[in-house]
Amino acid sequence: MRGHRDLKVYQSAYRLAMEIFNESKIFPKEERYSLTDQIRRSSRSVAANIAEGYRKRRYPNMFVSKMADADSEATETQVWLDFACDCDYLSQERRDMLVSGYEEVGRMLGSMMSVPEKFKI
Repeated sequence: MRGHRDLKVYQSAYRLAMEIFNESKIFPKEERYSLTDQIRRSSRSVAANIAEGYRKRRYPNMFVSKMADADSEATETQVWLDFACDCDYLSQERRDMLVSGYEEVGRMLGSMMSVPEKFKI
């Protein structure tokens, strides 16, 4: 493995963030500085925390901490997806697909956190 971009969890988180970016382009203008900004930030933060944590994998506690941060951001993103759906900015079907993707990311992160030594340099 050469780097964080090779991790399936990173690839999934990045893809989901891009899907959210594209979906959120149609959110109303009045949501620009609230929901749109929040959901984009949290979704991007999942991938960013995975990348940062992978870089710190030499230190298991730091690695686990960053993966936990990524998992928290994934959970936050699911809350924003719920709001987007309930405000009729996102279909229930798309919300369900995206939430399912973040649940899978969460499972992968949980697995990584349970065996950090597997990722140690």
